[in-house]
Amino acid sequence: MRTTARFGLMMVISSGVSALGCHTPSSSASTPAGTSAGTPAGARATSWPAPATGRSYTLMPTPKTVAWGWYDAAGEPVLHVNSGDEVTVRALSTCSPTSLVRAGLDSNRVEQLAKDIYAARPTMKTGPGGHILTGPIYVEGADSGDVLEVRFKSIKPAIDYACNSFGPRSGFLPEDFPGKSQSKIIELDTVRMLGRFGPNITIPLRPFFGSVGVAPPPSMGRVNSAPPGIHAGNLDNKELVTGTTLYIPIWTKGALLELGDGHAGQGNGEVDITAMETSLAGQIQLVVRKDMHLTWPRGETPTHYIAMGIDKDLTQATKLAVRQAIELLVQVKGMTREDAYQLVSVAGDVDVTQLVDGPVGVHVMIPKAIFVGTTPRQ
Repeated sequence: MRTTARFGLMMVISSGVSALGCHTPSSSASTPAGTSAGTPAGARATSWPAPATGRSYTLMPTPKTVAWGWYDAAGEPVLHVNSGDEVTVRALSTCSPTSLVRAGLDSNRVEQLAKDIYAARPTMKTGPGGHILTGPIYVEGADSGDVLEVRFKSIKPAIDYACNSFGPRSGFLPEDFPGKSQSKIIELDTVRMLGRFGPNITIPLRPFFGSVGVAPPPSMGRVNSAPPGIHAGNLDNKELVTGTTLYIPIWTKGALLELGDGHAGQGNGEVDITAMETSLAGQIQLVVRKDMHLTWPRGETPTHYIAMGIDKDLTQATKLAVRQAIELLVQVKGMTREDAYQLVSVAGDVDVTQLVDGPVGVHVMIPKAIFVGTTPRQ
């Protein structure tokens, strides 16, 4: 039996945006960073006040509420929120309705949301990339030099299938598959949270947004949604699941956050250029951090700090990620650079994030459990 994700009270108007009024944040959302519940990346153990009680919004993807293939400081916001507000965001798969049907999906199962956006494509500002990103979201009070804390409170599949595909000019090994293309529909059991890749092959689902980013510096203009960078964007970091946090340096007023590229799961590297591409619904809380000043995105899970590096060269990306890990330990734990370097070597894990988005990504996982007396944030 097909199962689909259901969502509670959603008041959606024609623009794709609705406000659900005031709410009281949950205890996990209201825990101030820097208290006994753990210290976030990029700040010393000084108390950062919990965000004030905010409003809750729903942002659906429509032709008027998505950015097709771009991040841009000149982008027109589709939603304004305050620090501490929560947004339930729907994001579409990167697989087009045509490609899904070509891969064998019944056309009746293609989301109407996707059909509507693709039908409106001739009237939309699209490119240079291909991701359909929900946003931009303007966060009041956010400005260049601040950090946007994106708390992923819930991320769930919004449909019961995913797709994976590769072509002759994409992926990490195009020379091994000359002239070859292949697409696969992966059925998702959203109750047991398993993907059926094939006979006797099931994959645990760990849904996350492959692309979460803010506008780049205005001097960069409109940038392609595919390469990640200092604005975060298409990080494809599979660790950023429910219960984790992404810290993004802000480069322009309002931050202009966009989310998309839904993944039901992915392996480190994403070697054929796609993951289990699907549509997602995520509940996020947005917090403006004026006590943090970062030059690159960082992440945090209940059990790990995450430092990241991005470069066209894998060696340089790795060096950057390790340097960011050292800087994180100096800032968060007050360590010397020398001790931090040694600690990353003996306790950190250096992982390849992705190899296929132009610039490659590397991230360093630093376990919190090694710090005696530290309680990971829940």
